Amino acid sequence: MPSMRGNRHFIRRPHQEKDISACGIIGFINRDGTRVSGDAIIRSIANMHDRGNGLGGGFAAYGIYPEHADAYALHIMYDDERAIAETEALIRNTLETEHAETIPVHPNGTVTEYPEFRRYFCHAPDVEERDADEYMVRLVMRINAKIEGAYVVSSGRNMGAFKGVGFPEDLAEFFCLQEYEAYLWTAHNRFPTNTPGWWGGAHPFTLLDWSIVHNGEISSYGINRRYLESFGYACTLMTDTEVVAYIFDLLVRRHGLSFEQAATVMAPPFWQDIDRMPPDEAAEATALRQTYASAALNGPFAFLFGYNGGLIGLNDRVKLRPLVVAERGDTVYMASEESAIRVVSPDLDTLFYPVAGQPVIARLYSETAEKTSVAHGGTVHGN
Repeated sequence: MPSMRGNRHFIRRPHQEKDISACGIIGFINRDGTRVSGDAIIRSIANMHDRGNGLGGGFAAYGIYPEHADAYALHIMYDDERAIAETEALIRNTLETEHAETIPVHPNGTVTEYPEFRRYFCHAPDVEERDADEYMVRLVMRINAKIEGAYVVSSGRNMGAFKGVGFPEDLAEFFCLQEYEAYLWTAHNRFPTNTPGWWGGAHPFTLLDWSIVHNGEISSYGINRRYLESFGYACTLMTDTEVVAYIFDLLVRRHGLSFEQAATVMAPPFWQDIDRMPPDEAAEATALRQTYASAALNGPFAFLFGYNGGLIGLNDRVKLRPLVVAERGDTVYMASEESAIRVVSPDLDTLFYPVAGQPVIARLYSETAEKTSVAHGGTVHGN
């Protein structure tokens, strides 16, 4: 077992220095479910090295635990032995654990100080699946808010997040990501816009199998946070992007909105655009804006949402951050830069830039009725 490095509260002790840069995001999904190693996603995000500054990087991977596919995979980082003991006692008393282990890490010349990482493959009590998800959400919020020195990095089935302080390619080596295989990968090279860089504050942010990587800034964080807290979500991670993962969970899982409706809430169309819509579409857009006004996101953003069934890309409503989408065979790529895609897939079938505020959704073929292109919402370009 690797020893923990640094003093108590290491994971919650932020790096205060600032180095103006940008953010880089990249994700791809093999819609036929083919699992591939982390090599391609590492090369893609490393190609955007200059968009970060070493204060945060991370990855989400789906399909990596086929031997525990039905279990919730809790990735947890810890400050100290007391936090471990308290958290593991809670897990023993509230969940059924089929396997637990230390997450293998490989310290390198860049990542030399780090918290303890462990994972637990668990089942909720004997309840319906919807109730099991809610049970797990409440447990994650309890750990993050109540157990000092413990933080749940990810909690979904057959997926996991790996993140920390450093450049993403160095963190990939640290977490041995070449040894994992997934059908969906996302990655982030983080520049903390208005928030400190620390291990828990790196992207992706997750809840259940939702994961998000974000380029931009959420200036509506205060309103969004207060709104979410009224539904029982605890925002504890000292960064603006955390609220987006929880808003998505609230809208889609708890309130049953479609992905398209959730996108309309988060990136609402302008009123003058609603006035030009057909009557039925205008009525729906108006209802969503009025009902979920406090869930609307202000500020520039480009998001990638991962979940077990697919990958979603979304820009803010005036497209203040770059996002490009491409296809090659059964694979869909979404990234901040075209170069990050072409470094691993030089010859593309389609390439386009999504329309502001309109989601691009790439689903597994098993989730759709037929094989269709994701090319919509923008101009499609061939090679």
